Amino acid sequence: MTTPPTPQQQPQAQQPQQTYATAGAPAPQGAPMAPPPASPAPPSAWQQAMANAYTSPIPVKKTHLGNALSSEWTKIKSVRSTMWTLGTFLLLVVGIGLLAAANTEPRNYAEMPFTVPAFFGLMLGQICLITLGVLVTSSEYGTGMIRTTFTASPQRHRVLAAKVLVFFATAFVVSAGAILFVGLVTSSMNSGPEAGDVPWAGTVVKGSLYVSLLGVLALAVGSMLRHSAGAITAMLGVVLVPAIMPAFLMIWESTQSLGEKMNDYNAITALAKIFGAEDNGTGGGSQLALLAVITAAAVAGAFALLEKRDV
Repeated sequence: MTTPPTPQQQPQAQQPQQTYATAGAPAPQGAPMAPPPASPAPPSAWQQAMANAYTSPIPVKKTHLGNALSSEWTKIKSVRSTMWTLGTFLLLVVGIGLLAAANTEPRNYAEMPFTVPAFFGLMLGQICLITLGVLVTSSEYGTGMIRTTFTASPQRHRVLAAKVLVFFATAFVVSAGAILFVGLVTSSMNSGPEAGDVPWAGTVVKGSLYVSLLGVLALAVGSMLRHSAGAITAMLGVVLVPAIMPAFLMIWESTQSLGEKMNDYNAITALAKIFGAEDNGTGGGSQLALLAVITAAAVAGAFALLEKRDV
């Protein structure tokens, strides 16, 4: 039988060695010396690059819709397509309008406003605004510059909203100026006791609003199709087909009602009602409202597709 070891015989637990690093106090003899303090790590290449980075003196500001409007205004006034389309539009509206005014007499305006001659120019001039509306968006897709635009302004809805606002304002001002000029010249050429006093200021606003909305509709179609030729062809169909089809639809009794509606709401008839060639200048309200609804739906579709596509 073994006896337990005495306390003197039990092995003592190994104590960890202690280091002495007390400043100013010498370490006991035989005690291990404290390691020297670690030197700081040298700065990395990234830290050195950040320390030497260039700081621009130009303050960084948060962008807003005004910046997008300024950018789109710079684009639309600096491209050749704007000058050609708007120049052709003014030539058609003013040239044809003054030619028509020169071949009329004061008695012709007894029940019509003095802006009627501008209607004949707008029948062709509206194609120019439709073409420009398509090119405002589709030209950037064709050249690939739309990638640069969306890189500079990642908020795509802001870019499209700026395009719509800038184009609409430009088209409205140009068309209203052309119609107003034709009306003033016509009134000075045909004023007299035989001419009536039909108000024509409303035709300036409604006529320019109608053709400007057609241009915005073309802009939305161009944004959705992203192809200039295809969008222009589609818009020509929207304008011309409803003006041609009623002649064929009226042949059959079953399609007469459709032909009558199409005849009442096509672009040519709508402008004729607005300018007093029909209804003595009091019509055109329902046609203008329908175009506004269609344009709003097309713009909403363009916004929806813009957010779902890669570019």
